Amino acid sequence: MTALAAARGWRASTITAVGEVLSPTRITAAAAQVGVQLFLVVCLWRALYAHTHVSAGLTEPQAVSYAILAALAMRIRGTGRWQARDMVIQHVQLGTIVYWYLRPLSPQRYYFWREAGDQVYGLAWAAAGYLVCLALGVMKPPASVAGAGAFALTFALGMSILYYLVLLTDQMCFWMIKNGAVVAIVAFAQNLLSGGYAALWFYPHWFQVGSAVLPFEYTMGIPLSFYVGRLGISDLPREVAAAVLWMIILALFTRFLWRRAGERVVSQGG
Repeated sequence: MTALAAARGWRASTITAVGEVLSPTRITAAAAQVGVQLFLVVCLWRALYAHTHVSAGLTEPQAVSYAILAALAMRIRGTGRWQARDMVIQHVQLGTIVYWYLRPLSPQRYYFWREAGDQVYGLAWAAAGYLVCLALGVMKPPASVAGAGAFALTFALGMSILYYLVLLTDQMCFWMIKNGAVVAIVAFAQNLLSGGYAALWFYPHWFQVGSAVLPFEYTMGIPLSFYVGRLGISDLPREVAAAVLWMIILALFTRFLWRRAGERVVSQGG
C-alpha cells in the first residue's frame, strides 16, 4: 500500500469520529445512553442474584462483570452512518454506489477503513465505560494476567469476525436492494447467540451446542468468558483455532461477493 493510499484510508476511517466530535449533542446523548444502559444492567443482574450466590457456574461479580462488558461490546458496533448518508443500502438505493468504483480507493479498501474506524471509535467509548465501571467498583478486573491476555487475543479475533459479519449483511444490498430485514435478523442473532443478552451458560444445553457451530459466540461470548475466568488458559488454543478458521471462511466468502457485486454495478454516461 502506497503512502497516498494509506492517507486516503486514514481520512476515511476518521469520518465517523470527526462527525461525532463536531456535534456535541451527539456526544452527550451517547454518554447518557451508555450510562443509563450500564446502570440498568447492573441493577438487573444484582437483582437476579439477590437470592443465590452461583448460577450457571458464575458468581454475582462474574455475572455482573460479564453483563457490563457485553453491553460495552455491543456499543462498539453501535456507531451508525445513516446521518452521514454513507451506508451501503443508501448508496445502492440512490445509485451513488457507482462512485465507490470510480474512486482511487477501491470499494473493498474504502469499506474496510470506514468500518475499522467505526470499530475503533466504538472501542474508545467501550474503554471509557470500562474504566469508569472499574473505578466505581461495580465490576471486577480480569480473573488473572493470563486471562487478560487470552481476552485481548480472542477479542481482537472476535472484532475481525464481527467486521466480516457486518460486511456480509451490507453486501446483500447488491442483490436485495433493501437489507433491513437481513440486518435485523443478523443483529438479533449476533446479540443472542454471542451471549450479548446473557452468557450462553444460562441457556439450555441444546442451545449451547447449536451456538457452538456458528461464528457468533467468538465475537463476544468466548472473549468475555476468558475475562471472568469461566474459561481457562488451557482452552485458548482450541478457541483461537476455531476463531481463525471462521475468520478465514468469512474473509474468502466476502471477497468472492465483492467480485460478484462489482459485476452488478453499471455506470452510464461520462
